Amino acid sequence: MVKPALFFNPNPSVSVVPLSGQRQCVVIDNVLSDPQAMVDWAAGQAFRAPDNPYPGLVLDAPAAVTRHMSDYFAAYARSRLGGRRTQAANLRFSMVTLPAAQLRPVQWQCHRDRFVVNPERVLYSASVLYLFRDSRLGGTSFYEPKCPEDELNRMRDDSETMGPAQFSERYGLQPGYMAGSNRYFERVGQVSAAWNRMIFYDGSQFHSGEINEAAGMSADPRVGRLTLNGFFICSRTIG
Repeated sequence: MVKPALFFNPNPSVSVVPLSGQRQCVVIDNVLSDPQAMVDWAAGQAFRAPDNPYPGLVLDAPAAVTRHMSDYFAAYARSRLGGRRTQAANLRFSMVTLPAAQLRPVQWQCHRDRFVVNPERVLYSASVLYLFRDSRLGGTSFYEPKCPEDELNRMRDDSETMGPAQFSERYGLQPGYMAGSNRYFERVGQVSAAWNRMIFYDGSQFHSGEINEAAGMSADPRVGRLTLNGFFICSRTIG
């Protein structure tokens, strides 16, 4: 694998997409100097099933990639999201592979990467680097709930224990990847996928991949929906 430090473009294009309230999504284009090299490396590795509801396969990123991506996050996105100092970082490659018919109810809805207990002092940021050329495989949408937290929690619990038919009857939702607002969530922002584009956002914001089933899914990193996903725990800027 090429040294990770050599992968990063020193002159990327940075923009910001406003979301709800004071939240925003940082969009960086032309992130890697040679994105195909990273795809080719991933294609030679053995992906595994995740230990969470992610609808596909995952692969832990090398420690060196995590370290350099943490530096990249600090340089281009951390302060924009309200972070002060990175305390921990974790990266993994991911590929969405499940068709809509195989999704469990917990996979029908948007989600948060982590609920922050002390949001005034801790920022849990996340990132997605799109490593596929077919934009039909989908970008990322962001949502705000339309109902109280206790109702969301009850729906979440039911989505993990109920079968598709029972869950659909109770909540009026149909199987499939989430695409736009529904009775429980309003879409407040969207970023289209683009080759070598990366987004950074507050991981406590509800979000979901904007998956187009017509494009199909593949477990081959060279043609599938390959992304590099990052998770960063930071102290938050005070005042």
